[in-house]
Order: sequence, then structure tokens, then C-alpha cells
Amino acid sequence: MNRWRNYGLWVAIAAFIPMLLEALGVNVLPDNYEELTKVFLSILVLAGIINNPSLGQGYTDGK
Repeated sequence: MNRWRNYGLWVAIAAFIPMLLEALGVNVLPDNYEELTKVFLSILVLAGIINNPSLGQGYTDGK
């Protein structure tokens, strides 16, 4: 169950959902989707949420 606590997994799922909806014909992405994604991920990295080097594990799930 530690896999569900992995931040990399949740970022990947969050990126996959709009792409899946777009492939199904539901237009949910704004025109500046790439720019918004870069800003959001940059904020998470700067805050140390995505990859916290003080823990020494990075994206691993601790196994």
C-alpha cells in the first residue's frame, strides 16, 4: 500500500486523466495547458513536495 503514497504516482495520474478525457473527445484542457502544468510542477518542486532530498528516497516508494 506504500505505492499509493508515492508523489510521482499521483502526478502521473493527474496528468493522465485530462489526456484520457481529451482522447475520448471531451475538451477539458485549456489552451495554455502546458504552461499551467509547468508552473504548477515548478511550484511543487520548489516547495520540496515532489522530490524531497532530505528523505533520501526521491520518487521511490521506500522499498
